[in-house]
Amino acid sequence: MKKVKYLALTFASVALLSLSSCQDAYEIVQDGELNEESFRTLGQMEAYLSGVYATVSTGNEIGFTGVFTDETGVGRGSGGQNFATHRFIVNTANPYADAIWYGQYRTINRCNRLLKISTQVAVPTDPGELARYNSAIAQARAIRAFAYMQLLTYFSTDMTNDNALGVMFVGDNIAEASDEYPRSSNGVIFDAMNADLEYAFNNVIANVNAGTTPYKYVSKNMINALRARMNLYRGNFTLAKQYAEYVIANAGVNLTAATPIPTGTVGSSSWNTSFYGAASTNPYRRMFADAATGGQGEIVFSLLRPAAGTWENIASQFTTNTTNASGSPLFEVGRNLFNELGALQNDIRRYANVDPTSLINPNYATAVDYLDTDVIVIDKYPGQTGFPLRNDLKVFRLSEMYLILAECYANEGNLNGSTNSVASVIKRIRDARRYSGTFAEPTYADATAAWKAIMDERRYELCFEGHRYIDVKRLGGKANASITRDATDDIITNDLTIPYNDYRFTLPIPQSELNANGVIRSQQNPGY
Repeated sequence: MKKVKYLALTFASVALLSLSSCQDAYEIVQDGELNEESFRTLGQMEAYLSGVYATVSTGNEIGFTGVFTDETGVGRGSGGQNFATHRFIVNTANPYADAIWYGQYRTINRCNRLLKISTQVAVPTDPGELARYNSAIAQARAIRAFAYMQLLTYFSTDMTNDNALGVMFVGDNIAEASDEYPRSSNGVIFDAMNADLEYAFNNVIANVNAGTTPYKYVSKNMINALRARMNLYRGNFTLAKQYAEYVIANAGVNLTAATPIPTGTVGSSSWNTSFYGAASTNPYRRMFADAATGGQGEIVFSLLRPAAGTWENIASQFTTNTTNASGSPLFEVGRNLFNELGALQNDIRRYANVDPTSLINPNYATAVDYLDTDVIVIDKYPGQTGFPLRNDLKVFRLSEMYLILAECYANEGNLNGSTNSVASVIKRIRDARRYSGTFAEPTYADATAAWKAIMDERRYELCFEGHRYIDVKRLGGKANASITRDATDDIITNDLTIPYNDYRFTLPIPQSELNANGVIRSQQNPGY
């Protein structure tokens, strides 16, 4: 008899799960496992949906992207963890590739289990309960589409080509360890995703556990944000623009302001205490700190990581115990990224991404001991009270929707001008992020310069959120740019970049999958 392999905490309230480790396979047997066939009520179905939400993560993608690209440099607390990935050494045994692959397929399996459970629950006749029933299915299908999107992002060689190899498509099946699936084409996966998202959009209502944080659950805006990103990556700019504009118009949020900021000298000890403290009134800081009030900011969709229980700690991707200089940082803010953030005049992102205990050595380039004297601590995830490494995972923010519009305008040739142009979008974002003054509207001499500006703005705005790896792959040719590391980002002399079209901008199918799945062995990505 097949089992529903998750820990049932409660059927009466939110049955939230602890996330499994990144080495887990499709399913993990937990104490208190329940027979799949025992689910019969709508309440049980909704409780299982809470467990589905708990498996969704972008943590491994955030970690890999940060370590592999120019977002990070080696930290002084490192003992060599993930040095191979940081040095562009990627093979079929890469732990991030393994974790992303199995993590997303585990989520797909959980979604398919919920869809099976739904066939065992009597379809309600009460209109309100019927809407909840259909919405639970809708949320599972949207989450499944998101998991496939993550897989294609990292394992498809060319998302703009429907005939290129995608990933394994399992349909509605609950994959077992002995099952063997081939890779399907991108087009097959995208068709399935579009069907899921269409159903989800037409049937989703507010999740029964949403309370005051509806942005932590699937919604119409989350669905269209996913559609916007998906179509952008596919090169379908018309639909990307349509869905991004929908989210901007309907999400009910605005670009998070950089003000108010504390009084006094920016960066001073007293200013830092007020800006970084739990009582900070700065909206941008509060958004990333998951503040109780004003914490949504411009977030369209995030993944709940509450300050209780055994949940993943996203900051542990980069540090050991705290997000400050004494916390043994494994990886720190890449020096070029820090320099560029600092060059943005009066820009709050310089401070929101960097912990105030950081040691900034102006002579880092020539310092023999730069590892100990130039310590720039990542503080994108400042933690929660009692859980210093844990924060919600921000999946879709309004700024990304505006940056999607910028790419659509660049594709149309609308580079300059105060409205409906690349320049207007960059100015809008820069103005929102400035805590003093406004940003002069830029002018781009040609398309390459405009694409480079978009690529740079995405780097500043979305750093440590899991975008840079795919952005270099997607935009590098248009912007004539790639990874730009500083020599001090490692403790040995090493390559500072690789070409944007290098085979390593697609991850390998993991060796563990190749060993277990005979039909996929001939479908490995090039270079591996």
